[in-house]
Amino acid sequence: MRKPLILFGVLVAVVAVVVALSNVGPSAAPSVSPSSAGVADSPAPAPTMLWAAPSDPMARTVAAGLEPEVKEFLINHVHAHLDVFVDGQRIVVPAGIGIDIENPGVRTFQDPIGYGGIEGCAAPCISPLHTHGEDGILHTESEDPEPHTLGQFFDEWGVELSETCVADRCAPETPLAIYVDGQPVSGDPRAIELTDRKVIVVVSGTPPAQIPSTADFSGA
Repeated sequence: MRKPLILFGVLVAVVAVVVALSNVGPSAAPSVSPSSAGVADSPAPAPTMLWAAPSDPMARTVAAGLEPEVKEFLINHVHAHLDVFVDGQRIVVPAGIGIDIENPGVRTFQDPIGYGGIEGCAAPCISPLHTHGEDGILHTESEDPEPHTLGQFFDEWGVELSETCVADRCAPETPLAIYVDGQPVSGDPRAIELTDRKVIVVVSGTPPAQIPSTADFSGA
């Protein structure tokens, strides 16, 4: 009478081994860290909105020495790109700088946010120097062939820019550095001309790990 009990015990043990082996799968493989597996680094943190677009864009346009228009003119049509970093953090260059987004002639777009689609406003609604979206592209769409300047754009933004300051962050307490197409430049940053495909970087305080030298103009 003991043999059936012994055989039953052996059968239970075999079943247990089979079940254990069946549970061994991919989850049991040793973990590999992303760096040793060659996985790309985590995406960069989202930019911070530090200085919003002003609520009086047409007045700021006049303060920049520019004339508000009822539509865009493409006689002088160029695009520059601006990056701003504060202590290594990328700062949003807001959409709608130089555009009266409350004017019914201006269309609002979502995902991503943007302003434009102007066929003609009843009253002046757009500066010849403006931003449509938050992509850092500075649009010059003007009847005047003269290039605009970085100083004019910051005047429209309502943010102070000088050889030593951006907003209230001033040297020597907070160093300021300017780069054009990846190269450091000296002198008055306000005088930098916004010519086509120029890449401008303003760095306040601690610089980012890498200074951009190119930009994506495909959506311009």
